[in-house]
Amino acid sequence: MIAGAPTAEEAGAVRRVAFVLKGYPRLSETFIAQEIAALEQRGLDIEIVSLRHPTDDARHPVHGQIRAPVLYLPEYLKDAPSRVLAGWRRARGLPGYAAARRAWLRDLARDPTPNRIRRFGQALVLAAELRPDVGHLHAHFLHTPASVTRYAAIMRGLGWSVSAHAKDIWTTPDWEKREKLLSAQWAVTCTETGRDHLAALAPSPDKVRLVYHGLDLARFAPPPHRTHDGADGSDPTNPVVVLSVGRAVEKKGHDDLLAALALLPPDLAWRFVHIGGGALARQLKGQAARLGLAERVEWRGARSQPEVLAAYRAADLFVLAAKIGRDGDRDGLPNVLMEAQSQRVACIATRLPGIGELIEDGRTGVLVAPGNPHELAAALEALMRDSTRRARLAAAGEARVRDEFDMRSGIAGLAMLFGLAGRETRTGMPAARAAAE
Repeated sequence: MIAGAPTAEEAGAVRRVAFVLKGYPRLSETFIAQEIAALEQRGLDIEIVSLRHPTDDARHPVHGQIRAPVLYLPEYLKDAPSRVLAGWRRARGLPGYAAARRAWLRDLARDPTPNRIRRFGQALVLAAELRPDVGHLHAHFLHTPASVTRYAAIMRGLGWSVSAHAKDIWTTPDWEKREKLLSAQWAVTCTETGRDHLAALAPSPDKVRLVYHGLDLARFAPPPHRTHDGADGSDPTNPVVVLSVGRAVEKKGHDDLLAALALLPPDLAWRFVHIGGGALARQLKGQAARLGLAERVEWRGARSQPEVLAAYRAADLFVLAAKIGRDGDRDGLPNVLMEAQSQRVACIATRLPGIGELIEDGRTGVLVAPGNPHELAAALEALMRDSTRRARLAAAGEARVRDEFDMRSGIAGLAMLFGLAGRETRTGMPAARAAAE
């Protein structure tokens, strides 16, 4: 059991839980949406608190299944001064206001930034406007959402918890992670590497648990018969389709992938499809043009989950050239790799610790050094020319995902932490499986 986590009896008194998110809905955070939907099915009463308004035009089908109401906080305090002022006036009367203010001032002394001020302003509004039936707060991401959650929870005298992921773990200062892990009742994260790092900073190592996101295999059913797996790069009318799904940001390594594609022999027939929005999209398109790849690359931008699923099923090879960004940002265990493998697509990825928890090099996929286009190009060429090996890796990858990365195990662990152990879901599925050790 997690130190500081509520017992089943104590957790049973928790009524509604407020999930504090960076933004909602977001196409790049399907794993959060699938978690909320699954916990609602198990009987958890949820309110969503979003620090930002949505920026994506499309939504995934899972967003339509979520019943939770959404409270949008003012993204910038200057845009809603009267609301922030009203929140401050109401929050001053809460029993924990003075303690929250002291905690914020200590944090501000170490991080004197406008963002730190904004976090406290959002927390004032949240504490003032939170529904009275909310009995617990849960933050997704250990940086800004956890700060807002922590301050508001102290003001309201409520317990809180956090799900940590990737960037938030590796770009948040250690002092801040220690403060938050001391204050939170429990924390979960989605890779062994992340868990070990946070456990070393927590007041008690068992306060942090490993809970893989896993995959909703009902949404990612086995693919129909694949008719294109015979492509070997020798026929321009039947090129090898290479797919990558991920935001156009530094840590995804799309620049390394383009550089690797440019190193392939000119006689090799392939085309590359990229799905995802992001700040570097224009820069990557320019790189592809300079490398002479523009006619072989298709940029689809952000897409809904059904469109992404169709792209997996049309691909011969999936590549994620993830690396550690200059600011320390990195991927944990990217869901897109699990999604691709669930659709029986051979995967090439990089040797980052979280990725190594999913892909076994040479058995369920191929791993190369991050930031090494030459090694990546060699792996690409080898798999492009060998459809038999691709099929073997793809089958092994799919089997492992379906056997070991079903999201139901992780959801059962979260349900237990939220006090739902022993309850039945609306479909009669027991919710008493233990959290991942």
